[in-house]
Amino acid sequence: MLTLFHAPQSRSGRIVWLMEEIGASYEIEYVDIFRAMTGTGSRDRANLHPDGKVPALLHDGALVTESAAIALYLSDLFPEADIGASVGSPERAAYVTWLAWTAGEMEPAYWGKISGQTEGDALAQKRYDAVNARILTALEHGPYLMGHRFTAIDVMVGSAMAWGRDFGPKSELMDAWLERVSSRPANLAAMAKDGALPLAEVA
Repeated sequence: MLTLFHAPQSRSGRIVWLMEEIGASYEIEYVDIFRAMTGTGSRDRANLHPDGKVPALLHDGALVTESAAIALYLSDLFPEADIGASVGSPERAAYVTWLAWTAGEMEPAYWGKISGQTEGDALAQKRYDAVNARILTALEHGPYLMGHRFTAIDVMVGSAMAWGRDFGPKSELMDAWLERVSSRPANLAAMAKDGALPLAEVA
């Protein structure tokens, strides 16, 4: 049994998308979280994540947290979905590298841009520029980030870019890729399941 602990309109939406791409049976446990940017929400006792965050995935009693770890876990668990790269395959090294890079490089670099850090920090700007260069270079070689095939990497990066596109570079190539992945039926289904913020957090 797969249960995803998910907060509406948060980063765990990418895992809802991933689950829809896989097509396996799962349940969503909607939980509240503290949202630092607005100061709203609070830790939910029903949430099994040890830090009170999302996403968290419970699989037959085993708990997996952190988006990259969950993406790797699910793509290995469901190889027939063909959204990952199996151990020993030629694509495995690139696949796990992209997963770690998304969490360790891309997201911090974009947060630097969103928070304004890049305006006065040359190193933050350099990191942000390097992230965009890597994405654009990959897209020049294929319709997806790993080339000819859609993978969980497109979900991870695409979901982050959908939130932060206004802070990205002007690029028809990036826009076309983002439209290509965002319009997938699985993502549209995930968006329908995402859920609404409590009224207290909207106000």
